[in-house]
Amino acid sequence: MDWPQWVPDAVRQALQRTGVSAPWRHQVEAAELGYCGVDVVVATGTASGKSLAYQLPVLSTFAADSRATALYLSPTKALAVDQLRALDALGLTDLRAAPYDGDTPPAERDWSRRHARWLFSNPDMVHRSLLPRHDRWAGFLRRLRYIVIDECHTYRGVFGSHVALLLRRLLRVCARYGARPTVMLASATVADPAEFASRLVGRKVVAVDSDA
Repeated sequence: MDWPQWVPDAVRQALQRTGVSAPWRHQVEAAELGYCGVDVVVATGTASGKSLAYQLPVLSTFAADSRATALYLSPTKALAVDQLRALDALGLTDLRAAPYDGDTPPAERDWSRRHARWLFSNPDMVHRSLLPRHDRWAGFLRRLRYIVIDECHTYRGVFGSHVALLLRRLLRVCARYGARPTVMLASATVADPAEFASRLVGRKVVAVDSDA
């Protein structure tokens, strides 16, 4: 499909340099929803390009608003590292994507809190470090435009219940600082992704699947 009109030339060209000649239909549909502020879950198969669906709105918003921030959550550090590597390959200036996990040194954590625009973390770090000290994160949270939840189908059972409560608390804290971030989720194919994602987040989520 054609690139959405709201994607800046710099973002489009950077993605094309990394081999993305044009987006697929499900990527465009999910990106359009997210860019318009609709909570959305992309539920497609492995290697279907789910990352591009949330990269487009986040990177485009960053280009239009130099103060906007985003938070990426994943169940594993390896997944976050892969995402950071893909963003670094784009060569976009002033992206300031940074990890924030248990292995991040204290000095780098302080830098991320003060300067990072796209923070790559996990639910445990949000629970143990960000939320208990949310006043120190006020600047980041006040400007938070997107929360990306990758591999969301892994949050099931008791662990899933904990993450669901964590996300509700995170959204309440964001509201305290005047922010209502759009939530974009990525999942392997599940029976009812919209219902699953809605129960996880506590807000109505629209699903985009491989038939979109």
